[in-house]
Amino acid sequence: MKKIAIFVDVQNIYYTTRQAFACQLNYRQLWQQISAMGDITIANAYAIAPVDDQQHKFQSALKHIGFNVKLKPYIQRSDGSAKGDWDVGITLDVMELAEQVDVVCLLSGDGDFDLLLQRVAAKYGVETWVFSVEKLTANSLLQSASRFFPIEQNLLQQKR
Repeated sequence: MKKIAIFVDVQNIYYTTRQAFACQLNYRQLWQQISAMGDITIANAYAIAPVDDQQHKFQSALKHIGFNVKLKPYIQRSDGSAKGDWDVGITLDVMELAEQVDVVCLLSGDGDFDLLLQRVAAKYGVETWVFSVEKLTANSLLQSASRFFPIEQNLLQQKR
C-alpha cells in the first residue's frame, strides 16, 4: 500500500470551493477517497487561528477525522491588508516529510507550489497529487502534479 502524506491549504480550499460551488469541501469524504488509494501516514491542515465558534468547531472536526491542525494567527496590518498565509510552512513540512512517503498529496490551487511538487518528485521520487477546484487552479500546478483530482460535487458538503 502506498504511504500518503496530505497537506491542506485550508484557506485556499475554503475560498475556491465557496467561489466555484457556494459550499465547502467535505473533509470526511476526502479522507475516505484518499484512504481508499493508500495508507494516510501524515495529514496536516494549515489554518488560521480561530476567532469564532464556527472556526473552532471546524478545526475540531478536522482533528476528529485525523488531521493535525496547524494554526497561524491572522494578522491585520495597519494599512488594512491582512496576512494569513501558510505557503512557507507547507513547503517546509513537505520538504521534511516527503522522503517518508510514496505520495505527497496537496490540497491547493496555488501556483506557488508548482516548484515544490517538481522538486520533491525529482529529489525523492514521490508521486505528487493535487486536489483542487480545476477552474481556479494554476496551470503550472496542474502541469507539475503527477495526478490531478478535481474537487467536484462528490467531495462537497451537501447544502441544507
